[in-house]
Amino acid sequence: MSQRRLPTSERALLDPFVVATGAASPRDQRDLMERPFFSLAKARRTVPIRYAAGDIEVEVFAVPEHGMATIWDADVLIWAASQIVEAENFGLRTSRFLRFTPYQLLTATGRGTGIRAYDLLKGALDRLQSTSIRTTIRHDKHWRRHQFSWINEWELLTRQDGRVEGMEFVLPDWLYRGVIDRTLVLAIDPAYFRLTGGLERWLYRVARKHAGHQPQGWRFDFAHLHQKSGALARPSDFALQLRRLILRQSLPGYRLTREIEDGREFLHILPARPSSACGKNVEGICTSNAPTICTSNATGTVLRTHGSQLSLWPSERNPARNLEYNNTSNLFLGATSVENSVGVPGFANRGEVS
Repeated sequence: MSQRRLPTSERALLDPFVVATGAASPRDQRDLMERPFFSLAKARRTVPIRYAAGDIEVEVFAVPEHGMATIWDADVLIWAASQIVEAENFGLRTSRFLRFTPYQLLTATGRGTGIRAYDLLKGALDRLQSTSIRTTIRHDKHWRRHQFSWINEWELLTRQDGRVEGMEFVLPDWLYRGVIDRTLVLAIDPAYFRLTGGLERWLYRVARKHAGHQPQGWRFDFAHLHQKSGALARPSDFALQLRRLILRQSLPGYRLTREIEDGREFLHILPARPSSACGKNVEGICTSNAPTICTSNATGTVLRTHGSQLSLWPSERNPARNLEYNNTSNLFLGATSVENSVGVPGFANRGEVS
């Protein structure tokens, strides 16, 4: 009897992109900013997200063990997208297979670097890997639906004493293609990482995607925003949270106003400082509150490197992009439709909204 061959890890098929940069202007992927791909609460969510608008469909499934990936967990994907775009701006070749030090990711996204921060990061990676997405966004004429997880696989490099020195993960092909296409990436304000609420963070991404730097801004019906968010809150509770955000005026670079028309509530999002300097794509890297392109926790050149990073793996030029070999993916579709009430900590020790 022949032995059954074990599936080959994608990391054995892809050339690694070794992240050797320090600061990178934060960028976000347009599709992730506009559609409900993440839970907006830190309480463990297992109720699927099902969203449809025209020919666009998004379904997100979670498993009870980890729950759905949250909007705080999405900081990992924003960081990865930022590093890929930054490297390509400097003429480096990139890959879906990233190698880096957790310190780089944690500091760039405004986290601490203690033991708890590393544990929270590992929890975020578990949720990103176990959350399964099905969507019709960016399909071609032959393929209607794409199915994937936010991270196909990940691994830690540890010392004998258990201390984490390095980390690596593989992004799905759908996300990687959406990042290397510059028209599908937008620069975001580094202050985004300091926003503490789930709805607050989601609304900033919607504002950046739709209102951008247009002097006239963008207007949304409250009910439409509720649908776009994928939140489990009742429409009345969701509207109450929006009114509170309007009072707080906490979105960096944007001003929120409430308007009433024919008995319906609208949210009007306006840029706080209208500017034509920032374009609609990643080439416009200026931010509303940031004087330079460096992130809020990094100064100096964008190519600063930590010494320990270069000792982890052999020094070599990053090879060509890897767009193939995306067959191995972790798909968990047996998600229950019952919302768990057990609270779990998010990626960072921040407050909850929703």
